[in-house]
Amino acid sequence: MEKTRVSNTVRLPRVENVAVPRHRQMSTRGMAWRLFFTCWLIYALHFATNIPREIYPALALGDHLSFRVDEYANMHPDLFETPGYGWHINNNPGVSMLAAVPYALARPAIDTVVGIVNQRRAASGLQEPPSYSSPWPMAREFYATAWRRGYDIKFGMAAFVMQVFAMAPITALSAVVMFYALRILFASDLTALGLALLYAFGTPVFFRTGYLNHNLMLGIFAFMGFVAMWNPGANSRPALSVRYFLGGVAGGTALLFDYSGVIFLAGLFIYGVLKQLRVGTWTGVFRPSIAYILGAVGPIGLLWFYQWASFGNPFLPAQFWMPNVAYSDMGYRGYALPQLDLLRTLAVDYRTGLFTSCPLLLLGLAAPFLDRGPGRVLAKLELGTILGLTLAAWVFFSGNNYTRLEFNTGIRYLTAIIPFFFIPTAVVLMRLPRFAIYFISVFSIVLSWSLAMYRDVERGFGLLEPLLHVFTGGLQLPWLTTLSRMGSTYGDYFAAGVSPLPILLLVTALLFGLWVPYFWTRHSKRAAATFLN
Repeated sequence: MEKTRVSNTVRLPRVENVAVPRHRQMSTRGMAWRLFFTCWLIYALHFATNIPREIYPALALGDHLSFRVDEYANMHPDLFETPGYGWHINNNPGVSMLAAVPYALARPAIDTVVGIVNQRRAASGLQEPPSYSSPWPMAREFYATAWRRGYDIKFGMAAFVMQVFAMAPITALSAVVMFYALRILFASDLTALGLALLYAFGTPVFFRTGYLNHNLMLGIFAFMGFVAMWNPGANSRPALSVRYFLGGVAGGTALLFDYSGVIFLAGLFIYGVLKQLRVGTWTGVFRPSIAYILGAVGPIGLLWFYQWASFGNPFLPAQFWMPNVAYSDMGYRGYALPQLDLLRTLAVDYRTGLFTSCPLLLLGLAAPFLDRGPGRVLAKLELGTILGLTLAAWVFFSGNNYTRLEFNTGIRYLTAIIPFFFIPTAVVLMRLPRFAIYFISVFSIVLSWSLAMYRDVERGFGLLEPLLHVFTGGLQLPWLTTLSRMGSTYGDYFAAGVSPLPILLLVTALLFGLWVPYFWTRHSKRAAATFLN
C-alpha cells in the first residue's frame, strides 16, 4: 500500500526527499497562523447583519436543543409548519448545527443583555419600534416585527457570534488549506501566501463570509476533503485510509449542509477511485473506498435523523413538506431539467454571475490549454476533477428554479465551487507577466472588497453598484451601516452616520504589527547568515 502514496501533481522543480530545517518549518507555520488570524479579523470586521433562515434552527438548538423554530413562526418566508411536527426551515440543517455551538457558549451573555434591554423598553412604555431607515421595505418590516417580539437585540448578537466564531474562522481555515496546497504546487511560501490572500479577499468568498451561509460552507468542507485525499505533498501521515475517511466526512457534511452537496459527495468518491486506479489495481481501491463510505455515513445519518425528527420520515427532504412557493410548481418542488437561461444567469448575469462577480476566475478556463506538457503544475486527474465538479455544479443549479431569486442576494449558489476553481485560476495567473499579475490581483481585491462593504446589488447597475457607491460615497462596514440607519435608537452616537476609518486604521496598525516584524526578522536572519558565511 505504501507505493500508492505518490505525488499527484507535476510541480515546479524543487529538491525532493530532503529534510526541511526546523527554522523553515516554524517559519511556514508562523506564516500560516498569521494568515489565519488576518483572514479571521478582516472577515469579522465585515460582518453583515443579515438574518438568513439558517440562524433560526441554530437559535433553537442553542436555546432548547430542538429543531423546531415555532417561536419564530412567520418571521421568514422559508419557515413553514408541518402538522404535528411544528415549524422548521425548508433546507438542510448542517450549517445551523455548526453555528449553534458558538451561540450556545455565548448564550448566557446574550440572554443577559437581551433581558436588560427588554426590561428597559417595558419600563419606558414604548409600544412601537423606532424608525429604521433601510431603503428596503422588507428589511424595515422585519426589524419592526423583531422589535415587537423582543428579538431584535437577540438576532443581532446571535448573528454576530455565529459569523465571527463559525463562518469567519472556517473560511479563514480554508485560506490556510489553500496556502498549504499552493506552496506545494509552486514550491514557494511567499507565492502561496499571496495567492491565498487573493483567494480570501479577491473572490466572492469575501462577500459570502459576511454572514452565515451554507452554500460557501459546503464548498469549503468539500474542498478540504479534496485536499486531504489529493495529498499534493505526498505526505506519509496521516495514512491513506484516514485521508479517505476525512474525505468522506467532508462529502457527507456537504450533503448535510444542502442537497446540492451530493455533487461533491459523489465527485470526491469518483476522484478517490480514479486516483487509486491510476497507481494500483481494483484491490487497492477497496479499502480507501470503504474508508470514504464510513466517513460519509455519520453526516448522512445525522441528516436522516433530522428529517425523521422534524417531519416523521428520514428520507424525504424538507422541500417535500414545505408549502408551495414561487417556482416550487416547476419540476419536482422547483427542480427541473437544466435550462439555458439559468446557465447564462449563473455564469454572466450582471448581478449574480460567477464570472461577472469575479472576472479573475475566467483565467481558470484557460488551465487545460496552458497548463500542459513537461511544465505542468496541476496533474490531469486533479485538473479534470476540479473542472468536472465545476461543470456539474453549473448544470445542477441551472435546473434549480430558485436560482431566479438569486438577484436579491448577490452571487450565491456557485460560491461552493470557488475554492476548487481557484487552483487552476492560480496556475494560469502565475504564468502571466508580473505587471499583469499585480493589476489583476488589485482589481479583483477592489471589486471583492467593494462588494463586501456595500452588499446591495439588486439596483440598476448590478455589480457596478458597490464600486460606484464606494468610490463616490467612501468606505463603509456593513454593521456600521445598519447602526447608522437606526438613527437615535442607541443614543446620539450613530444619528449622524458612522465613519469606519478609525476602526480600519486600528486594524491596519494591528496587522502591520503582526506581519512586519515577522518578515523583518526573517530578512535580518538571512542577511546575518549571508554576512557570516
